[in-house]
Amino acid sequence: IVQQQNMLHERTKVLYGNAFASSAGKLSSDGADLSSEDLGDCDWNELSEYYACEYYDVPSKDGVLVPLTLVYSRKHKQEGNPGLLHGHGAYGEILDKRWRSELKSLLDRGWVIAYADVRGGGGYGKEWHWDGARTKKMNSIYDFVSCGEFLLEKGIIQENKLAGWGYSAGGLLVASAINTRPDLFRAAVLKVPFLDVCNTLLHPILPLTAIDYEEFGFPVDHEEFLSIKKYSPYDNIQKDVPYPAVFVTSSFNTRY
Repeated sequence: IVQQQNMLHERTKVLYGNAFASSAGKLSSDGADLSSEDLGDCDWNELSEYYACEYYDVPSKDGVLVPLTLVYSRKHKQEGNPGLLHGHGAYGEILDKRWRSELKSLLDRGWVIAYADVRGGGGYGKEWHWDGARTKKMNSIYDFVSCGEFLLEKGIIQENKLAGWGYSAGGLLVASAINTRPDLFRAAVLKVPFLDVCNTLLHPILPLTAIDYEEFGFPVDHEEFLSIKKYSPYDNIQKDVPYPAVFVTSSFNTRY
């Protein structure tokens, strides 16, 4: 275990009913509950009995292998679970795969949480970052779509039960993937997503625009403008095509 968030013993016993949690609730000789200090090394609940991770290398459209990490409940894992695919793929930032307590409810109801380390992120060096930036930004979207296709083809996630999830530049990634393959996703959660890329980059007075030129392209350059126009979510919404359900959160900050 590299990192673990402590949970109340009694709550663990209620949720899982395991022998370890039961032992934590035993009474001492004087009838008082054992404190965490009395338990010593038993302060930490061993959750690997209930949750597990898997790792895959998924071939993208151009054959590049994209790292895909899965988290799921051992008890509820079966063929054809619903699933949530998360990605970011921008600014060379490492994808956050830390344990999130708010996802526990989904895991305990059979959901598979998948993390796609698409190009544009920073987990695999500068070359990995720049291979998903500027005129190569479509590589990020192709990587994400390929990971979604892999989950369905392998039966890890049931067809028509795949959702996408991204925030900020990750919202751009998921929204662009939806435009590319609206039939692949059933739903999406976009938290303060960067969607109107063309218009935003054409207004240099907006905060962080200079930094975004390095990441997404400089629209004054004709080649880069065409590249931006190709993946910009707002500019590529298809007509007469059934889209997945989308939940969007916004902000009063002018960046979004």
